[in-house]
Amino acid sequence: MTAIPFDNSYARLPGTMHVGVAPTPVEAPRLIKVNEALARELGIDPQGLTAEMAVGNLLPAGATPIAQAYAGHQFGNFVPQLGDGRAILLGEVVDQAGRRRDIQLKGSGPTPFSRRGDGRAALGPVLREYLVSEAMHALGIPTTRALMAATTGEKVYRDRILPGAVLTRVAASHIRVGTFQFFAVRRDHDSLALLLEHVIARHYPDLRGAENPALALLDAVMAAQAELVSRWMQVGFIHGVMNTDNTSVSGETIDYGPCAFMDVYDPATVFSSIDEYGRYAYANQPAIVQWNLARLSETLLGFLDADRNEAIRIATGRIEAFPAIYTGRWLAGFRRKIGLVSEEEGDLDLIQALLDAMQQARADFTLTFRRLSRGGEPSALADWLPKWHERLARDPQTPEQRHALMQSVNPAYIPRNHLVEEMISAAVEQGDYAPFESMLRVLMTPYAEQEGAERYAAPPEEPDFAYRTFCGT
Repeated sequence: MTAIPFDNSYARLPGTMHVGVAPTPVEAPRLIKVNEALARELGIDPQGLTAEMAVGNLLPAGATPIAQAYAGHQFGNFVPQLGDGRAILLGEVVDQAGRRRDIQLKGSGPTPFSRRGDGRAALGPVLREYLVSEAMHALGIPTTRALMAATTGEKVYRDRILPGAVLTRVAASHIRVGTFQFFAVRRDHDSLALLLEHVIARHYPDLRGAENPALALLDAVMAAQAELVSRWMQVGFIHGVMNTDNTSVSGETIDYGPCAFMDVYDPATVFSSIDEYGRYAYANQPAIVQWNLARLSETLLGFLDADRNEAIRIATGRIEAFPAIYTGRWLAGFRRKIGLVSEEEGDLDLIQALLDAMQQARADFTLTFRRLSRGGEPSALADWLPKWHERLARDPQTPEQRHALMQSVNPAYIPRNHLVEEMISAAVEQGDYAPFESMLRVLMTPYAEQEGAERYAAPPEEPDFAYRTFCGT
C-alpha cells in the first residue's frame, strides 16, 4: 500500500467541528481511474493507489477519517445542521508546492449527518464530477479535483437501481460558508473564533497580522468568490446548486451536482431539476454569491466590532461593494475574450451588445467566442462586428498578439452536455469507460485544437432546451 504523508489539521480541531467515522466497506471494488499527475503533485506514488483504497476498504496509515459539520441555506431556506452526509475526510497532505490539500471520499457510506440517507453515490454523478472538475481545472478555474474513481460492486437506489461508486476528491479544504453558519446559529463564539483562526492560517496567511482579521477574511473571500464566479460566467458554466453549504471559503468550485455548461446562450438558462424557479440560473449567479457572502458576514458580526450596530454597518458596506468588485473581474475577463488589453469606458456596453446579439440569434456560447478568436465573423453578429473592429483599432496589440490572447481564453472544448450523457450512459448501461477516457483526454487541453476531436467541439444537432441535471443524492 502506497504511503500518504497525512498531516490532519482539521481533525485536530475540537470535536464540535467534526465526528469521527469510518467508511463502510464494500464487497467488490473496481478501480475506474487514477489521476496519476495529481497523485504525484500530492507527493503520492500513483502505482500504489488501489481499488480498496479508493472505496475506503483500506485506510492508509495516518488517515483520521471524519465527517465535517456545517449548516447552510438551501434554495434560500436555512437548515441548521447538514454536514458530510455521504463524504468522509480521510486527512490532509501538504503537496509538492507547499499547499495543504484535503483528501476526501465521496459516496463512502453513511455518517451521523446522513439524515436517513444511504451515504452512497451512483456511478453517473461520480463520473460527471470527475470529468467536469478536471475539465474546470484544465480551463484554469479554481476547483476541487478528482484523484480516483472506483465502482463498489453494489447497487444504490434512486429513481431506479444504479451501480454504486466512490470519488476521491481533493480540495484546498472543504470549509464552507455553511461551516461558519453551523457555529453562528448555535452562538458558539469559541468554535467560530477557532474556525476563523484556522481558515486564515490555512487559506489567507497574509492576513494574520491584520488589524481586524474577520474583516480582512471577509474581504478576501469576497475577492476569491468574485474571481471564481466571473470565471464561471466566462465559460458558460452553471453550478446549479449555489447554496451556502456549496460556497467554499477558499474560492474553489465545489460540489458538482446538477452543474452543466450552456450550449445556446441564454442568461435565463437553468439545468437543475430541483431549481424550479430559476434561483441559480446563469445570470443570477453573481447576485446569489453576493447573497451567500452576506450570510458569511452575518456569522462574523461578533468579530467585526463590539457594537452590533457598527458591525452591521461595516458588514453591509462591504457586501454592497461586491457588485463593483465582481463587475471589475467580469469585465476584465470578457475584454480578453474579445481580444482587448486596454480599457475604455464603453467596453461594458460593447460586450453586453455582443451577448444580446448572441441571445437573439440563439448562438452557441463557446463556438461564438472561439470563432471570433480564429478571425471568423459569424453572420448573426453582423451589426455588432463593425463596432468591435472600431474598438480593436484603438487597442495596442498586433493581430498576432490578439489572436494568441483570444485563443488562450476561449476554449475549443467544454464538457458538452449531450456527450457527458453519452459517456455516463455507456458506463452505467454497458460498463464501457472508453467514452469517459476519450472525453477526459480531449478536455485536458481545452484551448488547443486537437486532430480528430471535432465532435467534442460541436454542439448538439438540435439544442435540448429541456435538458435537466440531477444531484445524485
